[in-house]
Amino acid sequence: MSAAQSAGNSHAKLMDRMYRYQRYIYDFTRKYYLFGRDTLIRELSVPSGGSVLEVGCGTGRNLAMIGDLYPDARLFGLDISAEMLATAKTKLRRQGRTDANLRIADATNFTAASFGENGFDRIVISYALSMIPDWQKAIDAAIGALNPGGSLHIADFGQQEGWPGGFRRFLQSWLKRFHVTPRESLFDVMRAKADRDGAALELKSIGRGYAWIAVYHRATIDRVQ
Repeated sequence: MSAAQSAGNSHAKLMDRMYRYQRYIYDFTRKYYLFGRDTLIRELSVPSGGSVLEVGCGTGRNLAMIGDLYPDARLFGLDISAEMLATAKTKLRRQGRTDANLRIADATNFTAASFGENGFDRIVISYALSMIPDWQKAIDAAIGALNPGGSLHIADFGQQEGWPGGFRRFLQSWLKRFHVTPRESLFDVMRAKADRDGAALELKSIGRGYAWIAVYHRATIDRVQ
């Protein structure tokens, strides 16, 4: 087993332990501090019959909302936690979305082909990068799975730059208890990747930096290397 596989297995076990019971109350508790998710979903503008993949789909809460807002969208999801994926499958089945394609997979090592697709029209990563150790590799995997003209939509904790220092220290200390690390360089990393690929980029802050949203638009015709 390679070092990367070993690290992936360890992270999967950690996530399963943490969410074995939390998954039953996850959606109720997280709605009070995972801000920006609904804004991201409302702004997806999924094309008719388009494909939407959520990386780190968790309980399926976001996919269910996407299914409601874009009923003809084709839904896909991946998560490294089998425990969370079981909840997602149940939630989407109750919603009538038995066609949703959900798989256990590592966010840093997946392809569109593993879902039987050439690429995805929209990819969502909502509050997952702050829990993925090799988060930049996860972004690259997502970019690589986009269709030409597709877009990657990211929402996650910002740096609370508009808040008092005491609040920022308290929040980040509390988040560490749940293995969450806000990515301070997220915007800089996204700018570099967009410049590298000739992609368009939208960046915005929500709630004085409480949350950040980044949208990467892959060009219809890729830049010639």
